[in-house]
Amino acid sequence: MVNITPKSSTLRKAVAQAIVKVSLPETILAIRNHTVPKGDVLECARVAGLFAAKRTADMIPDCHPLPIEFTSVNYEVGDMEIKILVEIHTIYKTGVEVEAMHAASVVALTMYDMLKPIDKGVSIEQIKLLEKRGGKSDRQGNLGKEIKAIVVVCSDSISAGKGEDRAGEVIREKLENHGVKVLEKLIIPDDRDQIQVVAKNASKDGVDLLIFTGGTGLSPRDVTPEALEEILDRRISGIEEAIRTYGQQRTPYAMLSRSIAGLIGETLVLGLPGSTNGASESMDAVFPSVLHIFKVMEGARHD
Repeated sequence: MVNITPKSSTLRKAVAQAIVKVSLPETILAIRNHTVPKGDVLECARVAGLFAAKRTADMIPDCHPLPIEFTSVNYEVGDMEIKILVEIHTIYKTGVEVEAMHAASVVALTMYDMLKPIDKGVSIEQIKLLEKRGGKSDRQGNLGKEIKAIVVVCSDSISAGKGEDRAGEVIREKLENHGVKVLEKLIIPDDRDQIQVVAKNASKDGVDLLIFTGGTGLSPRDVTPEALEEILDRRISGIEEAIRTYGQQRTPYAMLSRSIAGLIGETLVLGLPGSTNGASESMDAVFPSVLHIFKVMEGARHD
């Protein structure tokens, strides 16, 4: 199966349909009047759909087992067809579109099985996804403008040429994957004054997003949070909490990180861990959702 451990659990919804067509008007009448020999077609098929939704991972090899937290099976009964509509919700790391289509198909197959003794011309058509919500693509959205970013690596050893930057490159790659234009990557030592100068200049130059990586630990030279805290206009504690919560689910050491987030003017500033894994997981924790801040600020300017 595809690795979904980097993803965060969010509310996911999907709606799927299937259409059962009959060849005799009497078939629909028998369904409505509950005179089909095998029983109540709509209710039996609904129960089958509920079972199918919960057992999708047992039937389709690449589907992940996930908690089904809501399933509805509804019908639109016409003169010669029944449209099946299945809606499924979950709070999990991956979507439920396959579960919805699987349930819709099983509802349709149950109907076929129950109706075939009285109608040899029953067919199943148009099993398809109608709606999918809650995934990362929903949160990407149209930002309305190009987001420009600078990545800053804070490290005495790397700035002295004694180490290789990996965390900064991971951040650059993830930003570009989210459609953010990275103007440059800087490497500076763990120095409070240099950190503050870079941050102030970036804000003055109209940079939208400034990400520092490194200096968030507990060694005497780890001063990134202190340096940024002194010059931030507004802290955004929710971003910090999201990063640590996400990290803590993956390693118990995440609680020792001192990631920081806030605004200098209209520049969003993030201070992330300097380890490659820490930087990567921190980005996964808040992107692309954090980019919504630029829509919020744009809206505030026009209110």
